Amino acid sequence: MSTTALPDPSDATAYVEALARRARTAQRSVAVATRDTKDAALHALADALEAATERVVAANAEDLERARAGGMRAGLVDRLALTPERVAAIASAVREVAALPDPVGELVDGQTLPNGLRVRRRRVPLGVVGMIYEARPNVTVDVAALTLKSGNAVLLRGGSAAESSNAALVDVLRSALEGVGLPADLVATIDPAGRAGATALMQARGLVDVLVPRGGAGLINAVVESSAVPVIETGSGNCHVYVDASADLDDAVSIIVNAKTQRVGVCNAAETLLVHEAVAAAFLPRAAGALWERGVTLHADDAARAVLGDKAGRLVAATEDDWATEYGSLDLAVRVVADVDEAAAHVRRYSTGHTEAVLAQDLRVVDAFTAGVDCAVVMVNASTRFTDGGQLGLGAELGISTQKLHARGPMGLTALTTTQWVVEGDGHVRP
Repeated sequence: MSTTALPDPSDATAYVEALARRARTAQRSVAVATRDTKDAALHALADALEAATERVVAANAEDLERARAGGMRAGLVDRLALTPERVAAIASAVREVAALPDPVGELVDGQTLPNGLRVRRRRVPLGVVGMIYEARPNVTVDVAALTLKSGNAVLLRGGSAAESSNAALVDVLRSALEGVGLPADLVATIDPAGRAGATALMQARGLVDVLVPRGGAGLINAVVESSAVPVIETGSGNCHVYVDASADLDDAVSIIVNAKTQRVGVCNAAETLLVHEAVAAAFLPRAAGALWERGVTLHADDAARAVLGDKAGRLVAATEDDWATEYGSLDLAVRVVADVDEAAAHVRRYSTGHTEAVLAQDLRVVDAFTAGVDCAVVMVNASTRFTDGGQLGLGAELGISTQKLHARGPMGLTALTTTQWVVEGDGHVRP
Protein backbone atom coordinates (compact mmCIF):
# COMPACT_ATOMS: atom_id res chain seq x y z
CA MET A 1 0.00 0.00 0.00
CA SER A 2 1.24 3.49 -0.83
CA THR A 3 2.64 5.43 2.11
CA THR A 4 1.72 8.76 0.52
CA ALA A 5 -1.22 10.33 2.33
CA LEU A 6 -4.46 10.57 0.41
CA PRO A 7 -6.09 13.95 -0.19
CA ASP A 8 -9.04 14.82 2.02
CA PRO A 9 -12.22 13.17 0.69
CA SER A 10 -13.89 16.58 0.63
CA ASP A 11 -11.80 17.22 -2.49
CA ALA A 12 -13.50 14.37 -4.34
CA THR A 13 -11.64 14.71 -7.61
CA ALA A 14 -8.20 14.70 -6.01
CA TYR A 15 -9.19 11.87 -3.68
CA VAL A 16 -10.52 9.61 -6.42
CA GLU A 17 -7.65 10.35 -8.79
CA ALA A 18 -5.13 9.50 -6.06
CA LEU A 19 -6.87 6.18 -5.38
CA ALA A 20 -7.00 5.44 -9.11
CA ARG A 21 -3.27 6.05 -9.47
CA ARG A 22 -2.60 3.73 -6.54
CA ALA A 23 -4.85 1.14 -8.14
CA ARG A 24 -2.99 1.39 -11.48
CA THR A 25 0.31 0.81 -9.72
CA ALA A 26 -1.08 -2.12 -7.75
CA GLN A 27 -2.68 -3.65 -10.83
CA ARG A 28 0.68 -4.11 -12.53
CA SER A 29 1.69 -6.62 -9.86
CA VAL A 30 -1.40 -8.78 -10.21
CA ALA A 31 -1.51 -8.55 -14.02
CA VAL A 32 1.56 -10.79 -14.17
CA ALA A 33 0.83 -12.91 -11.08
CA THR A 34 0.59 -16.66 -11.48
CA ARG A 35 -2.65 -18.50 -11.00
CA ASP A 36 -1.26 -20.11 -7.83
CA THR A 37 -0.57 -16.67 -6.35
CA LYS A 38 -4.03 -15.37 -7.18
CA ASP A 39 -5.81 -18.49 -5.98
CA ALA A 40 -3.91 -18.47 -2.68
CA ALA A 41 -4.96 -14.85 -2.22
CA LEU A 42 -8.59 -15.71 -2.93
CA HIS A 43 -8.56 -18.47 -0.33
CA ALA A 44 -7.03 -16.00 2.13
CA LEU A 45 -9.84 -13.55 1.38
CA ALA A 46 -12.47 -16.23 2.00
CA ASP A 47 -10.83 -17.29 5.28
CA ALA A 48 -10.59 -13.67 6.41
CA LEU A 49 -14.25 -13.05 5.65
CA GLU A 50 -15.36 -16.04 7.67
CA ALA A 51 -13.12 -15.00 10.56
CA ALA A 52 -14.63 -11.50 10.47
CA THR A 53 -18.26 -12.67 10.29
CA GLU A 54 -19.28 -11.19 13.63
CA ARG A 55 -17.73 -7.82 12.76
CA VAL A 56 -19.32 -7.73 9.30
CA VAL A 57 -22.78 -8.67 10.56
CA ALA A 58 -22.55 -6.02 13.29
CA ALA A 59 -21.63 -3.37 10.72
CA ASN A 60 -24.48 -4.55 8.51
CA ALA A 61 -26.90 -4.18 11.41
CA GLU A 62 -26.12 -0.44 11.43
CA ASP A 63 -27.06 -0.21 7.75
CA LEU A 64 -30.25 -2.22 8.30
CA GLU A 65 -31.31 0.04 11.16
CA ARG A 66 -30.88 3.14 8.99
CA ALA A 67 -32.65 1.47 6.06
CA ARG A 68 -35.72 0.50 8.06
CA ALA A 69 -35.87 3.90 9.74
CA GLY A 70 -35.74 5.50 6.30
CA GLY A 71 -38.61 3.40 4.97
CA MET A 72 -36.63 1.23 2.55
CA ARG A 73 -38.82 -1.35 0.77
CA ALA A 74 -38.73 -4.86 2.24
CA GLY A 75 -37.23 -6.38 -0.90
CA LEU A 76 -34.33 -3.93 -0.83
CA VAL A 77 -33.80 -4.46 2.90
CA ASP A 78 -33.51 -8.19 2.20
CA ARG A 79 -30.94 -7.51 -0.51
CA LEU A 80 -28.97 -5.32 1.91
CA ALA A 81 -29.02 -7.81 4.77
CA LEU A 82 -26.02 -9.95 5.74
CA THR A 83 -26.40 -12.91 8.08
CA PRO A 84 -23.72 -15.37 9.17
CA GLU A 85 -25.13 -17.77 6.59
CA ARG A 86 -24.89 -15.18 3.82
CA VAL A 87 -21.34 -14.26 4.78
CA ALA A 88 -20.46 -17.96 4.60
CA ALA A 89 -22.09 -18.18 1.16
CA ILE A 90 -20.12 -15.14 -0.03
CA ALA A 91 -16.89 -16.72 1.19
CA SER A 92 -17.83 -19.95 -0.57
CA ALA A 93 -18.35 -18.01 -3.81
CA VAL A 94 -14.84 -16.59 -3.48
CA ARG A 95 -13.46 -20.13 -3.22
CA GLU A 96 -15.48 -21.08 -6.30
CA VAL A 97 -13.79 -18.26 -8.21
CA ALA A 98 -10.42 -19.65 -7.11
CA ALA A 99 -11.37 -23.03 -8.58
CA LEU A 100 -12.15 -21.56 -12.00
CA PRO A 101 -9.59 -21.51 -14.81
CA ASP A 102 -7.45 -18.38 -15.03
CA PRO A 103 -8.57 -16.38 -18.08
CA VAL A 104 -5.40 -14.28 -18.30
CA GLY A 105 -3.16 -15.49 -21.10
CA GLU A 106 -5.83 -17.76 -22.57
CA LEU A 107 -5.37 -18.14 -26.33
CA VAL A 108 -8.52 -16.98 -28.10
CA ASP A 109 -7.36 -17.81 -31.61
CA GLY A 110 -4.30 -17.73 -33.83
CA GLN A 111 -2.84 -18.66 -37.18
CA THR A 112 0.26 -18.52 -39.33
CA LEU A 113 -0.27 -16.22 -42.29
CA PRO A 114 0.91 -17.05 -45.83
CA ASN A 115 3.77 -14.56 -45.41
CA GLY A 116 5.02 -16.45 -42.35
CA LEU A 117 3.80 -14.03 -39.65
CA ARG A 118 2.58 -15.91 -36.58
CA VAL A 119 -0.55 -14.26 -35.19
CA ARG A 120 -2.33 -15.05 -31.96
CA ARG A 121 -4.90 -13.29 -29.78
CA ARG A 122 -4.82 -13.75 -26.03
CA ARG A 123 -6.79 -12.53 -23.02
CA VAL A 124 -5.34 -9.74 -20.88
CA PRO A 125 -6.79 -7.79 -17.93
CA LEU A 126 -8.87 -4.66 -18.45
CA GLY A 127 -6.81 -2.72 -15.88
CA VAL A 128 -8.63 -0.60 -13.29
CA VAL A 129 -12.35 -1.30 -12.98
CA GLY A 130 -14.76 1.14 -11.36
CA MET A 131 -17.95 -0.21 -9.81
CA ILE A 132 -20.94 1.89 -8.76
CA TYR A 133 -23.72 -0.02 -6.99
CA GLU A 134 -26.23 0.38 -4.18
CA ALA A 135 -27.47 -1.63 -1.20
CA ARG A 136 -25.60 -4.77 -2.29
CA PRO A 137 -22.74 -5.54 0.13
CA ASN A 138 -22.23 -8.99 -1.42
CA VAL A 139 -21.15 -7.22 -4.61
CA THR A 140 -18.20 -5.73 -2.73
CA VAL A 141 -16.71 -9.18 -2.27
CA ASP A 142 -17.86 -10.72 -5.54
CA VAL A 143 -16.26 -7.94 -7.57
CA ALA A 144 -13.06 -7.99 -5.53
CA ALA A 145 -12.70 -11.74 -6.12
CA LEU A 146 -13.41 -11.52 -9.85
CA THR A 147 -11.09 -8.59 -10.45
CA LEU A 148 -8.28 -10.23 -8.50
CA LYS A 149 -8.55 -13.51 -10.41
CA SER A 150 -8.65 -11.68 -13.75
CA GLY A 151 -5.62 -9.53 -12.95
CA ASN A 152 -7.43 -6.23 -12.37
CA ALA A 153 -7.74 -3.64 -9.61
CA VAL A 154 -11.10 -2.21 -8.53
CA LEU A 155 -12.45 1.05 -7.13
CA LEU A 156 -15.79 0.62 -5.38
CA ARG A 157 -18.62 3.08 -4.82
CA GLY A 158 -21.09 1.07 -2.76
CA GLY A 159 -23.40 3.88 -1.72
CA SER A 160 -24.66 5.24 1.58
CA ALA A 161 -27.22 2.49 2.21
CA ALA A 162 -24.48 -0.11 2.75
CA GLU A 163 -21.77 2.25 3.96
CA SER A 164 -20.97 0.49 7.24
CA SER A 165 -21.06 -2.99 5.69
CA ASN A 166 -18.85 -2.02 2.77
CA ALA A 167 -16.33 -0.24 4.97
CA ALA A 168 -15.93 -3.35 7.10
CA LEU A 169 -15.72 -5.68 4.09
CA VAL A 170 -13.16 -3.56 2.24
CA ASP A 171 -11.00 -3.35 5.36
CA VAL A 172 -11.08 -7.14 5.72
CA LEU A 173 -10.19 -7.63 2.04
CA ARG A 174 -7.34 -5.13 2.05
CA SER A 175 -5.81 -6.64 5.18
CA ALA A 176 -6.04 -10.13 3.70
CA LEU A 177 -4.32 -9.00 0.48
CA GLU A 178 -1.45 -7.47 2.43
CA GLY A 179 -1.22 -10.65 4.47
CA VAL A 180 -0.34 -12.66 1.35
CA GLY A 181 2.05 -10.06 -0.06
CA LEU A 182 -0.23 -8.38 -2.60
CA PRO A 183 -0.97 -4.63 -2.62
CA ALA A 184 -3.98 -3.59 -0.57
CA ASP A 185 -4.72 -1.00 -3.24
CA LEU A 186 -6.02 -3.71 -5.55
CA VAL A 187 -9.31 -3.08 -3.72
CA ALA A 188 -10.36 0.38 -2.53
CA THR A 189 -13.54 2.26 -1.80
CA ILE A 190 -14.32 5.84 -2.76
CA ASP A 191 -17.33 5.99 -0.42
CA PRO A 192 -15.69 8.58 1.90
CA ALA A 193 -16.04 11.07 -0.99
CA GLY A 194 -19.80 10.49 -1.22
CA ARG A 195 -21.80 11.34 -4.32
CA ALA A 196 -19.13 13.75 -5.47
CA GLY A 197 -16.77 10.79 -5.48
CA ALA A 198 -19.06 8.89 -7.83
CA THR A 199 -19.06 11.87 -10.18
CA ALA A 200 -15.26 12.05 -10.00
CA LEU A 201 -15.02 8.33 -10.75
CA MET A 202 -17.17 8.79 -13.84
CA GLN A 203 -14.81 11.51 -15.06
CA ALA A 204 -11.56 9.63 -14.34
CA ARG A 205 -10.96 8.69 -17.98
CA GLY A 206 -7.38 7.56 -18.48
CA LEU A 207 -7.07 6.44 -14.86
CA VAL A 208 -10.06 4.10 -14.79
CA ASP A 209 -10.42 1.75 -17.77
CA VAL A 210 -14.06 0.73 -17.48
CA LEU A 211 -17.02 1.52 -15.25
CA VAL A 212 -19.84 -0.86 -14.32
CA PRO A 213 -23.03 0.49 -12.73
CA ARG A 214 -25.24 -2.01 -10.93
CA GLY A 215 -28.59 -1.02 -9.48
CA GLY A 216 -31.90 0.47 -10.45
CA ALA A 217 -32.69 2.07 -13.76
CA GLY A 218 -32.11 5.57 -12.37
CA LEU A 219 -28.57 4.80 -11.24
CA ILE A 220 -27.66 2.99 -14.44
CA ASN A 221 -29.03 5.71 -16.70
CA ALA A 222 -27.24 8.43 -14.72
CA VAL A 223 -23.90 6.66 -15.13
CA VAL A 224 -24.41 5.88 -18.82
CA GLU A 225 -25.38 9.48 -19.58
CA SER A 226 -22.72 11.19 -17.44
CA SER A 227 -19.62 9.01 -17.60
CA ALA A 228 -16.52 9.92 -19.58
CA VAL A 229 -15.15 6.46 -18.70
CA PRO A 230 -16.33 3.60 -20.96
CA VAL A 231 -19.35 1.89 -19.38
CA ILE A 232 -20.50 -1.72 -19.40
CA GLU A 233 -24.22 -1.28 -18.89
CA THR A 234 -26.04 -3.63 -16.57
CA GLY A 235 -29.80 -3.48 -16.82
CA SER A 236 -32.89 -3.42 -14.73
CA GLY A 237 -34.96 -6.58 -14.88
CA ASN A 238 -38.55 -6.41 -16.09
CA CYS A 239 -38.59 -10.18 -16.56
CA HIS A 240 -41.47 -12.16 -18.07
CA VAL A 241 -42.64 -15.77 -17.79
CA TYR A 242 -44.82 -17.10 -20.63
CA VAL A 243 -46.93 -20.22 -19.94
CA ASP A 244 -47.88 -21.86 -23.22
CA ALA A 245 -50.82 -24.17 -23.90
CA SER A 246 -48.29 -27.02 -24.15
CA ALA A 247 -46.68 -26.33 -20.77
CA ASP A 248 -46.55 -28.82 -17.92
CA LEU A 249 -48.87 -26.90 -15.58
CA ASP A 250 -47.54 -28.48 -12.39
CA ASP A 251 -44.03 -27.34 -13.30
CA ALA A 252 -45.38 -23.97 -14.39
CA VAL A 253 -46.92 -23.28 -10.97
CA SER A 254 -43.65 -24.14 -9.22
CA ILE A 255 -41.60 -22.05 -11.64
CA ILE A 256 -43.69 -18.88 -11.43
CA VAL A 257 -43.80 -19.07 -7.63
CA ASN A 258 -40.03 -19.47 -7.52
CA ALA A 259 -39.38 -16.77 -10.12
CA LYS A 260 -41.54 -14.26 -8.25
CA THR A 261 -41.08 -15.06 -4.56
CA GLN A 262 -37.78 -16.86 -4.00
CA ARG A 263 -36.19 -13.41 -3.59
CA VAL A 264 -38.22 -10.43 -4.70
CA GLY A 265 -35.74 -7.55 -4.62
CA VAL A 266 -33.40 -8.88 -7.31
CA CYS A 267 -33.18 -8.10 -11.00
CA ASN A 268 -33.92 -11.66 -12.14
CA ALA A 269 -37.23 -11.96 -10.29
CA ALA A 270 -40.28 -12.30 -12.54
CA GLU A 271 -42.45 -9.19 -12.85
CA THR A 272 -45.02 -10.26 -15.49
CA LEU A 273 -46.81 -13.56 -16.09
CA LEU A 274 -48.18 -14.18 -19.60
CA VAL A 275 -50.63 -17.10 -19.98
CA HIS A 276 -51.97 -18.72 -23.15
CA GLU A 277 -55.75 -18.32 -23.30
CA ALA A 278 -56.28 -22.06 -23.82
CA VAL A 279 -54.92 -22.88 -20.34
CA ALA A 280 -55.89 -19.71 -18.47
CA ALA A 281 -58.90 -21.31 -16.77
CA ALA A 282 -56.91 -24.37 -15.69
CA PHE A 283 -53.69 -22.63 -14.73
CA LEU A 284 -54.47 -19.21 -13.32
CA PRO A 285 -56.52 -20.28 -10.25
CA ARG A 286 -53.77 -22.72 -9.23
CA ALA A 287 -50.96 -20.24 -9.80
CA ALA A 288 -52.82 -17.39 -8.13
CA GLY A 289 -53.58 -19.51 -5.06
CA ALA A 290 -49.93 -20.45 -4.65
CA LEU A 291 -48.83 -16.84 -5.15
CA TRP A 292 -51.46 -15.45 -2.77
CA GLU A 293 -50.26 -17.86 -0.08
CA ARG A 294 -46.94 -16.04 -0.32
CA GLY A 295 -48.45 -12.59 -0.14
CA VAL A 296 -48.31 -11.64 -3.83
CA THR A 297 -50.71 -9.03 -5.23
CA LEU A 298 -51.70 -9.69 -8.83
CA HIS A 299 -52.13 -6.79 -11.26
CA ALA A 300 -54.28 -8.54 -13.87
CA ASP A 301 -55.84 -7.69 -17.21
CA ASP A 302 -59.56 -8.09 -17.87
CA ALA A 303 -59.28 -11.66 -19.12
CA ALA A 304 -57.25 -12.83 -16.11
CA ARG A 305 -59.62 -11.11 -13.67
CA ALA A 306 -62.59 -12.76 -15.38
CA VAL A 307 -61.04 -16.15 -14.63
CA LEU A 308 -59.99 -15.33 -11.07
CA GLY A 309 -63.10 -13.47 -9.93
CA ASP A 310 -63.25 -10.82 -7.21
CA LYS A 311 -60.38 -11.16 -4.76
CA ALA A 312 -60.28 -7.90 -2.82
CA GLY A 313 -56.80 -6.83 -1.85
CA ARG A 314 -55.14 -9.64 -3.74
CA LEU A 315 -56.24 -8.83 -7.30
CA VAL A 316 -56.23 -5.38 -8.90
CA ALA A 317 -56.79 -4.14 -12.42
CA ALA A 318 -53.57 -3.81 -14.40
CA THR A 319 -52.70 -0.45 -15.91
CA GLU A 320 -50.33 0.36 -18.76
CA ASP A 321 -47.68 1.26 -16.19
CA ASP A 322 -47.81 -2.24 -14.69
CA TRP A 323 -46.49 -3.84 -17.87
CA ALA A 324 -43.38 -1.64 -17.74
CA THR A 325 -42.73 -1.87 -13.99
CA GLU A 326 -39.89 -3.68 -12.26
CA TYR A 327 -41.65 -4.03 -8.92
CA GLY A 328 -38.94 -5.44 -6.71
CA SER A 329 -41.80 -6.39 -4.39
CA LEU A 330 -44.55 -8.97 -3.93
CA ASP A 331 -46.46 -7.71 -6.96
CA LEU A 332 -46.90 -9.47 -10.30
CA ALA A 333 -48.56 -8.30 -13.52
CA VAL A 334 -50.69 -10.93 -15.28
CA ARG A 335 -51.97 -10.97 -18.86
CA VAL A 336 -53.77 -13.57 -20.96
CA VAL A 337 -52.47 -13.82 -24.54
CA ALA A 338 -53.69 -15.58 -27.68
CA ASP A 339 -50.49 -17.40 -28.53
CA VAL A 340 -46.69 -17.33 -28.42
CA ASP A 341 -46.53 -14.59 -31.04
CA GLU A 342 -48.61 -12.25 -28.89
CA ALA A 343 -46.50 -13.18 -25.86
CA ALA A 344 -43.29 -12.40 -27.72
CA ALA A 345 -44.74 -9.11 -29.00
CA HIS A 346 -45.60 -8.10 -25.42
CA VAL A 347 -42.09 -8.95 -24.29
CA ARG A 348 -40.50 -7.00 -27.13
CA ARG A 349 -42.50 -3.93 -26.15
CA TYR A 350 -41.89 -3.96 -22.40
CA SER A 351 -38.74 -6.01 -21.78
CA THR A 352 -35.57 -4.44 -20.41
CA GLY A 353 -33.54 -7.09 -22.23
CA HIS A 354 -32.58 -9.02 -19.09
CA THR A 355 -34.21 -12.47 -18.77
CA GLU A 356 -37.34 -13.96 -20.31
CA ALA A 357 -38.77 -17.44 -19.75
CA VAL A 358 -40.93 -19.73 -21.88
CA LEU A 359 -42.67 -22.75 -20.34
CA ALA A 360 -43.66 -25.12 -23.12
CA GLN A 361 -43.29 -28.72 -24.28
CA ASP A 362 -43.89 -27.82 -27.93
CA LEU A 363 -40.46 -27.21 -29.45
CA ARG A 364 -41.95 -25.04 -32.16
CA VAL A 365 -43.25 -22.71 -29.46
CA VAL A 366 -39.88 -22.70 -27.71
CA ASP A 367 -38.13 -21.83 -30.97
CA ALA A 368 -40.65 -19.09 -31.79
CA PHE A 369 -40.27 -17.50 -28.36
CA THR A 370 -36.47 -17.66 -28.17
CA ALA A 371 -36.18 -16.24 -31.69
CA GLY A 372 -38.86 -13.64 -31.07
CA VAL A 373 -37.46 -11.94 -27.96
CA ASP A 374 -34.32 -9.83 -27.66
CA CYS A 375 -32.72 -10.35 -24.28
CA ALA A 376 -29.50 -11.44 -22.63
CA VAL A 377 -30.87 -14.75 -21.30
CA VAL A 378 -33.81 -16.94 -22.29
CA MET A 379 -34.95 -19.62 -19.85
CA VAL A 380 -36.78 -22.66 -21.23
CA ASN A 381 -38.85 -24.50 -18.60
CA ALA A 382 -36.78 -22.95 -15.82
CA SER A 383 -37.07 -20.07 -13.37
CA THR A 384 -35.71 -16.62 -14.25
CA ARG A 385 -33.83 -16.79 -10.94
CA PHE A 386 -31.13 -18.89 -12.61
CA THR A 387 -29.76 -15.81 -14.39
CA ASP A 388 -26.91 -15.50 -11.95
CA GLY A 389 -23.17 -15.94 -12.33
CA GLY A 390 -22.92 -18.43 -9.52
CA GLN A 391 -25.86 -20.47 -10.78
CA LEU A 392 -24.49 -20.57 -14.33
CA GLY A 393 -21.02 -21.73 -13.38
CA LEU A 394 -19.17 -18.40 -13.25
CA GLY A 395 -18.45 -18.61 -9.52
CA ALA A 396 -19.69 -15.07 -8.96
CA GLU A 397 -20.70 -12.19 -11.19
CA LEU A 398 -19.80 -8.59 -11.81
CA GLY A 399 -23.37 -7.94 -12.90
CA ILE A 400 -25.76 -8.87 -15.69
CA SER A 401 -25.11 -6.95 -18.86
CA THR A 402 -28.09 -6.09 -21.04
CA GLN A 403 -26.02 -4.38 -23.70
CA LYS A 404 -24.62 -6.07 -26.80
CA LEU A 405 -21.00 -4.88 -26.92
CA HIS A 406 -18.15 -6.58 -25.06
CA ALA A 407 -20.32 -8.64 -22.69
CA ARG A 408 -23.94 -9.77 -22.44
CA GLY A 409 -25.69 -11.63 -19.65
CA PRO A 410 -23.97 -12.62 -16.38
CA MET A 411 -20.43 -11.26 -16.41
CA GLY A 412 -17.75 -13.47 -14.93
CA LEU A 413 -14.00 -13.65 -15.34
CA THR A 414 -13.74 -13.44 -19.12
CA ALA A 415 -15.89 -10.28 -19.14
CA LEU A 416 -13.14 -8.66 -17.06
CA THR A 417 -10.57 -9.26 -19.78
CA THR A 418 -9.96 -7.83 -23.19
CA THR A 419 -7.75 -9.24 -25.93
CA GLN A 420 -4.28 -8.43 -27.16
CA TRP A 421 -2.88 -9.33 -30.56
CA VAL A 422 0.64 -10.77 -30.54
CA VAL A 423 2.28 -10.84 -33.97
CA GLU A 424 5.64 -12.59 -34.38
CA GLY A 425 7.84 -12.31 -37.41
CA ASP A 426 11.36 -13.11 -38.56
CA GLY A 427 12.54 -9.74 -39.77
CA HIS A 428 9.31 -9.15 -41.69
CA VAL A 429 8.77 -5.79 -43.37
CA ARG A 430 5.65 -4.78 -45.23
CA PRO A 431 6.18 -4.59 -49.01
